[in-house]
Amino acid sequence: MRGRFRTARPGPRGTHLVGWLFADMLLVLAQVAMGDQGDPVAAERAAATPAATPGASPTASASPVPTPTPTGPRGVEHDPVTVDVAGDSSDTAGLAAQIRAATEPYAGRQAAVVLTFGSNRDPGVGQAYAHTVNGLLAQARPEMFRGTTARDFISLADNPRHASLEIYFYTG
Repeated sequence: MRGRFRTARPGPRGTHLVGWLFADMLLVLAQVAMGDQGDPVAAERAAATPAATPGASPTASASPVPTPTPTGPRGVEHDPVTVDVAGDSSDTAGLAAQIRAATEPYAGRQAAVVLTFGSNRDPGVGQAYAHTVNGLLAQARPEMFRGTTARDFISLADNPRHASLEIYFYTG
């Protein structure tokens, strides 16, 4: 009678760790794949600086080095450009004008990722404000924000009707 109430073990030992092991291995594989990509900015810098050839006389004229065409995907700059906008969310024209003016020095460049932090003590209101601002990016500068990934976040700073945008541009 004693063995009658014994509970069976649920499967082989350690099977609950299989999912975590798979996730860790996938993360390592992703890091290796990203590390295998070349740095297009470093390639441009290396091509711009002519290498000294041994035995070359200092008076010899250097022939122009052809600029290599980048291959593979474009890179994204590590440091963002931070832009601040403020105003009522119903004033979409005013907010778009602020975005346009703040991004004027970067005209001609294309943004890869924009992280927008809407300020408010209420997380829902802050994120909604960030969403409104992100919706105005294409209106403010269509050439800069075409195909850009934009994400809405909150900042719990007590500064309502304010958003801070972190813009990550493509290299080159």
